[in-house]
Amino acid sequence: KDIEAASSNTEVLSIPDGESLANVLTNGVQVTLTDRRLKVSFEPDYVPVAPPQMPPLPPEQLIAVLQTSIKLDILEGNIGYLRIDNILGEEVADKVGPLLLDVVWNKILPTSALIFDLRYTASGDITGISYIVSYFTEAEPLIHIDTIYDRPSNTTTKLFSMPTLLGQRYGTTKPLIILTSKNTKGVAEDVAYCLQNLKRATVVGEKTAGGSVKIDKLKIADTDFYVTVPTAKSINP
Repeated sequence: KDIEAASSNTEVLSIPDGESLANVLTNGVQVTLTDRRLKVSFEPDYVPVAPPQMPPLPPEQLIAVLQTSIKLDILEGNIGYLRIDNILGEEVADKVGPLLLDVVWNKILPTSALIFDLRYTASGDITGISYIVSYFTEAEPLIHIDTIYDRPSNTTTKLFSMPTLLGQRYGTTKPLIILTSKNTKGVAEDVAYCLQNLKRATVVGEKTAGGSVKIDKLKIADTDFYVTVPTAKSINP
């Protein structure tokens, strides 16, 4: 019924400029489907942006770049505090893993409890979900952490905990508190939910952004209009 009503609405044809029409369409889609991730945009000069790649730097320089998005502290009572603003994927973690252990993880390991701050984490790589969650679980048995369904390829990928990791695990008994905010988005939301669902962490904070693990911008036919739409979703077991 909504589609029929929208199709018969000829008033939109009289909107003189593309940007105004895109705003009207965005509002209509968001009101009908109550999903703020859906957007229509008018972009005559749009150039697809390649996902950001880690610069081809030596590991020592790369770790310096990464440290700008990682903050750690040891608080009173031997409580660790770790803030990560970008969830690293396996590929980057493999490159800088030994250095990350030295400058970050080995300082966190001896703590009695950990506050894991995801309040500012708005970006990340899907492959980082298993990597992070595994540091707070046992090596055996393997745990089915999550499943990612990718719509364009119609494929489903199961994510399991990892049997081997660089460095020691934090373990399953020390308290883990995850901080969230309205800016916690996408992959970071998945990490928080997985650890909460495994009853490994207590989540404290605001309702998260409701971002998607993957969002694409698709061209609408032969026009300068684009629709931004989630194209993958997390299905927790």
